[in-house]
Amino acid sequence: MSEITEGLKPLKTRTGKPALVLVTGATGYIGGRLVTHLLEVGYRVRVFARQADRLRDYPWISKVEVIEGDANDIAALDKALNSVDIAYYMLHALNLTDDFEKEEKVLAEKFAKAALANKLKRIVYLGGIITEGQELSPHLASRALTGEILRASGVPTIELRAGVVIGSGSASFEMLRYLTERLPVMTTPKWVLNQIQPIAIRDVLRYLVGAAAIDKKINGAFDVAGPDLFTYAEMMQQYAEAAGLRRRIIIPIPVLTPKLSSGWVGLVTPVPFQLARRLVDSLKNDVIADNRAIRELIADPKSGLTPFKTAVKLALTRLKTSNVQTRWTDASVPFAPSDPLPTDPDWAGGSLYTDVRTVESTQTAEQVFARIEAIGGDHGYSTATWAWQLRGLMDRLVGGVGLRRGRRDPDHLVVGEALDFWRVEEIKRPNLLRLRAEMKMPGRAWLEWSVIPNEGGSGCKVVQRAIYVPRGLWGHLYWWAVWPMHGLVFPSMAKNAAHGKR
Repeated sequence: MSEITEGLKPLKTRTGKPALVLVTGATGYIGGRLVTHLLEVGYRVRVFARQADRLRDYPWISKVEVIEGDANDIAALDKALNSVDIAYYMLHALNLTDDFEKEEKVLAEKFAKAALANKLKRIVYLGGIITEGQELSPHLASRALTGEILRASGVPTIELRAGVVIGSGSASFEMLRYLTERLPVMTTPKWVLNQIQPIAIRDVLRYLVGAAAIDKKINGAFDVAGPDLFTYAEMMQQYAEAAGLRRRIIIPIPVLTPKLSSGWVGLVTPVPFQLARRLVDSLKNDVIADNRAIRELIADPKSGLTPFKTAVKLALTRLKTSNVQTRWTDASVPFAPSDPLPTDPDWAGGSLYTDVRTVESTQTAEQVFARIEAIGGDHGYSTATWAWQLRGLMDRLVGGVGLRRGRRDPDHLVVGEALDFWRVEEIKRPNLLRLRAEMKMPGRAWLEWSVIPNEGGSGCKVVQRAIYVPRGLWGHLYWWAVWPMHGLVFPSMAKNAAHGKR
């Protein structure tokens, strides 16, 4: 066992088998890591996912049962929850819709009904810390309501309430990291003076795994937090010290409203405006935990709860060694499985624009594909870097994700992960890589490379294809507006992919 799960044992059924656990949200930041540690303790694990194919590159995929379905579909929920002992509710609509509060309420109600019908022994849910007597942000109010719905379901529920989670790949950590590293001098909103009690991702995971085995008679909400308490401004200074940076000059000013500071966070960090707004709104209150009750139920690891600076150093080490298991971007809005890639032969859904470049290469398909797979992030796009940076800036100015999401690993991609303002939709080494655009635009777009070995085994052919489906008149105007840029960028991209130039 790892330090995270040391001393923890699985709940067992009457037959002596480890309990069957359902994990929802397994493509998300925490859910993807949780599966690893549940298996480590000895649980049997079933995973419920809207698009099962997005899980195929996870290291644990061969050890779990996968049920594909939509959490809004009661029949799919019943199938997923059938014979399950414990379910982890890790669903949320934070990135999915403007009306996320209503969506989260509906999701929770359906899950609660299905869990009771399937006679679950326990639900475990991760929410946010609720400070009594303070007005809650829409995000925290929605999290609190979800907890109430699950606890009132008739199925014993453990709601764990956490504040800022510190770990490689978490949205809160990325926001803290970019603000601190990029702004040695900053004017900040007054919420940076509010007190906060962060928690390391490893401690969150320990509490989640341990919660499954808590006596089923216990039904309630429990704060979880690390050992450090300070203001957000002090947390930035602590981060700077842990990262080997000079002390930051922080000047709080009251005129920066949550809306203005969200835009500021959205420009400086990889977190897009909508998500930044919801995170910032949640920081307007003090986030102080009382974790004594949960520590009586789930023992601390032998080394104790993780100090903030230790959590930061662990996260930075994972980033430097490209050992980031999951990222907050993994749970960004997936397109519906019924919304396929338009293809030239059978596309009948309206207008379709394509830009196709074909280049012969004397190198092997494996050599060429390795270069293609390394596109984006710090490697860039091999040509007209300024054009890609300009497009990224334009995207951020209208509330998009821009280029700052980067990539999880400098050389290898997995299906479903974010890559700058793209999403990896398909990868078949060494023959196919398809990226789906997630930048703001009046339409849908893909960028695809096919690598076709020549007959006889000498060299290969690279086919680079940009595909665009416009939405309305603005969609058509957009394509023709950027078409001159395509003529500048795409030919050299294809040549560089084929011949090894960056």
